[in-house]
Amino acid sequence: MSVIVAGTVRVPPENLEAFRPHMTRMLAASRAEDGCLVYSYALDVEDPGLIRVFEAWRDRAALEAHFQAPHLSEWRASWPALGVSDRRLTLYEVAGETPL
Repeated sequence: MSVIVAGTVRVPPENLEAFRPHMTRMLAASRAEDGCLVYSYALDVEDPGLIRVFEAWRDRAALEAHFQAPHLSEWRASWPALGVSDRRLTLYEVAGETPL
């Protein structure tokens, strides 16, 4: 069963450009992981500093392996200096999917 992680994190708008290289590295490393189907960030058009997160993983085991990846701890280590806060992520287990 595939899983989806979706939600948001916040960064002060004035720190977005300094945060961008960290996001780019995290995207590249996560997308290269076995079992990663989709990994993306999007800046909210109406709410400066709100970053929308969307991930799709082959299965829970792939997501658990992602949690142990070295780049994840490096990613989180960058947060305090850049003011990253208000992390709100939810895991969804996908029983099936139908193209619309």
